[in-house]
Amino acid sequence: MSKRAITYIASAMIILVVAIFISFWLGHFPISFLEYKSIIMYKLGFKVDLAHLSKLDEITIIFRDIRFPRIAAAVLIGASLSVSGAVFQGMFVNPLVSPGILGVLSGASFGAALGMVLRLPWWSVQISAFIFGFIAVFLALTVAKFYGKGNGILMLVLGGVISSSLFGAFVSLLKYVADPYDTLPSIVYWMMGSLSSVNLFEAWIAASLVTLSLVGILIFSKHLNLLSLGEEDAKALGVDVFKTRFFIIFLATLLSAVSVMLAGVIGWIGLVVPHVARFLIGANHVVLLPFSALIGAIFLLVVDSISRSLFSVEVPLGILTSLVGIPVFIWALHRNVKAH
Repeated sequence: MSKRAITYIASAMIILVVAIFISFWLGHFPISFLEYKSIIMYKLGFKVDLAHLSKLDEITIIFRDIRFPRIAAAVLIGASLSVSGAVFQGMFVNPLVSPGILGVLSGASFGAALGMVLRLPWWSVQISAFIFGFIAVFLALTVAKFYGKGNGILMLVLGGVISSSLFGAFVSLLKYVADPYDTLPSIVYWMMGSLSSVNLFEAWIAASLVTLSLVGILIFSKHLNLLSLGEEDAKALGVDVFKTRFFIIFLATLLSAVSVMLAGVIGWIGLVVPHVARFLIGANHVVLLPFSALIGAIFLLVVDSISRSLFSVEVPLGILTSLVGIPVFIWALHRNVKAH
């Protein structure tokens, strides 16, 4: 790892930690900076003036039950979507690929919509979204397996198009039959993405799944470098392309499915962040993947913090990430054109 990469990754880690501390302070419940500093020092074991801890119980509940799950979810989802996007872009050798290329977002959306139409408990809706996300990817892989003997990558993409279109049609059908006064607004709002309903238990479960997936992907980061050279070159260098690709797709799908399960569909992160990270640190996935995770976590955390601070109502994150991500993507394209 070069000194430049170490510097960028260390800087991103520091920025993320600072952003987390600031995010705990921001919100609609008024907490003065002096109260916030005193509570942080108190929790760390330092002696503080008890006059500044008059709202200790209320602030502790807000931090533990509201802001911590939301901040944790923002960090996990931002990191997951960014790494998933970087993985698919490297594996498909296409910078315009996003985490939804194999249909996981459409499948998860159908699973959640189906649960809402059937009026299942919220945890069942989330599990349904998670399961159908994998079913959609399995369908794409099945198409590629049966018809992709000549060009595996092309058939994977076409399988993803088929899967996305199929489950997209199913979602439209569910919207058509859903109760327009109750269920339909819930489906539409969920598909815009939001962190407002994340709780502490869900955050811990997601953290476990995301950590395992990220570790597995990082272990295979060198193989991903070889896959990005092309299928034939990777085979010539001793890579079992089918098994490696399947394992990486599974882990990247897991990251995307967890993200959708927690907060609905949040777009642009998996497309834009890997571009920015690749521009800053290079295309070596050994350093690109952890750096993408950090940049994605910072990006979504900052967007969510701004949303919580500036707006009196809950604005869906999918809208905000699109508004921010589009100009960033245009900037990345501009820099890429100038570089070539």
